[in-house]
Amino acid sequence: MHAYVHIVDDDASFRAALERRLKLAGYRVVTYASARELLDQLPDDEGAGCILLDVRIPGMSGPELQGRLNELGSTLPIVFLTGHADTATTVQAIKAGAEDFLTKPIASEQLIEAINRALARHELARGRRTRLDSLRALLAKLTPRERQVFDLIVCGRINKQIAHELGTTERTIKAHRHQVMEKMEVQSLAELVSIAEQLGTRASGGEVKA
Repeated sequence: MHAYVHIVDDDASFRAALERRLKLAGYRVVTYASARELLDQLPDDEGAGCILLDVRIPGMSGPELQGRLNELGSTLPIVFLTGHADTATTVQAIKAGAEDFLTKPIASEQLIEAINRALARHELARGRRTRLDSLRALLAKLTPRERQVFDLIVCGRINKQIAHELGTTERTIKAHRHQVMEKMEVQSLAELVSIAEQLGTRASGGEVKA
């Protein structure tokens, strides 16, 4: 599947030239004359893609659009383009999660490398999000009591301690533990703890996060 590159730049001739260049390189390209135009047609971040964003565009600036996209939860990586390199703006953009900051005129090779790095990072982020969604779906299958047992297991409690804490028998906890392992599709305690770490449900010091 071809990746989408979203170009946001108020310079029509630059947009057109960049679009031609990237289409020849095999990308699908969508262009926008302003930040507002992109927000009105918010790109889907489920597929592979990235945004090439000019820093100085009329109305909402590039960094302002970056902030808005972050607020909206967009995961599309941003590669900034600028005709006026500015250290403070560069640092601010990178800190806010920009993939790269390129100064015009941009050599084709440098641009393609930056786009490919951005696409690779997006693919990793999408893969991780898919994995977390799958784990959350498994966790949601647990009954309220199984969830209590899960939380205590990953905090390092043994069956006897869990039974005492929940006011039940060790035999009952063993049965719950078996159900937890089966529903979470794991074979070992280590795998269960790893899932809890990935989902952020395991607190330090033996405390259970809500």
